Amino acid sequence: MMDSSSCRQGNDLAPGGGEPFSIRKAVVGDVGKIQKLVNHFASEGLMLALSLSEVYEHLRDFTVADKDDDVVGACALHIVWEDLAEIRSLVVDPTCRESGIGRALVKSCLEEARGLQLQRAFALTYQEHFFHRLGFKTVEKEELPHKVWTDCLKCTKFPNCDETAVVKVLAG
Repeated sequence: MMDSSSCRQGNDLAPGGGEPFSIRKAVVGDVGKIQKLVNHFASEGLMLALSLSEVYEHLRDFTVADKDDDVVGACALHIVWEDLAEIRSLVVDPTCRESGIGRALVKSCLEEARGLQLQRAFALTYQEHFFHRLGFKTVEKEELPHKVWTDCLKCTKFPNCDETAVVKVLAG
């Protein structure tokens, strides 16, 4: 994680209205940082942990936020079916909260989903209000296809999931 002042000082927009961070597709050199961020929140029971192998395997799904040559956030767009993708593994360095990084990461993944001509994106979250502000609507988990639940089998909370399902219609 970054030192405690790194992002706090960068919460305001940079001169000229630019963001104090950039959004880009993940590269191999980001794997360790992505895993560290995800597993930090996984240790708090807020998401599933990822092994290095899993991050490498799904690296092409990840978009990262970069600030001063350091990964300060990550989010994955995982294609589930012909019309459906999942926004998952959304993490922001705790020192960078409230800086717009999470919103920028999700928006980037949604644009990628639209470019792939997907019709809907969903997330399973404890932060449904965050997703509501981005146009997602709360749905019953049972509305999602069974294929969605394959990762849930490795969760310690399965089958008593306490996350909220949210969906955003992208097309149609």
